[in-house]
Amino acid sequence: MLRYLTPLLAFVILISIFAVALRRDPGQLNDLPSPLLNKQAPQFDLPSVTDPAQRVTSQDYKGELALINVWATWCVGCRQEHKFLLQLAETNVLPIYGLNWRDNGPEARQWLQKLGDPYVATAFDQDGRVGINGCVYGAPETFLSAADGTVVFKQLGPLSWSLWEQNFVPLLDAQEPLQ
Repeated sequence: MLRYLTPLLAFVILISIFAVALRRDPGQLNDLPSPLLNKQAPQFDLPSVTDPAQRVTSQDYKGELALINVWATWCVGCRQEHKFLLQLAETNVLPIYGLNWRDNGPEARQWLQKLGDPYVATAFDQDGRVGINGCVYGAPETFLSAADGTVVFKQLGPLSWSLWEQNFVPLLDAQEPLQ
């Protein structure tokens, strides 16, 4: 009898843990520390998603406060946040650069053509090495880079207006003198 109850008890405990995790506020996903905070963002030089003959580099946003959004077409959360990014891009608060991570180039181009392109430029990180060097845990992730190239903040998971107001706006106000 005990051998039948043990798996059932383990199953109940796992379900309880998953239920608690699902009820967490999405903003709490940011609890994972980033080793890049207050350090220089990794340097990169990658082909552009929209035109593979063009290059997108970390130097493209140097000297300005910028948002770097890690995304992929296979990422459900990326589709969820895409409308927000389009709306944010329309405000011209700051430039948004994309890092298409471990994806398929033609599918990524098609995604941007179909859903809209909120990015100033999007680098294509097919093998994921730039993402790994940037301590990316998964997509979507968004980094706020100061004008000097320092990573000021890292958001894990899909962005929304509430997370933007809560996590980014105070930092934008603090960074303005660096622009």
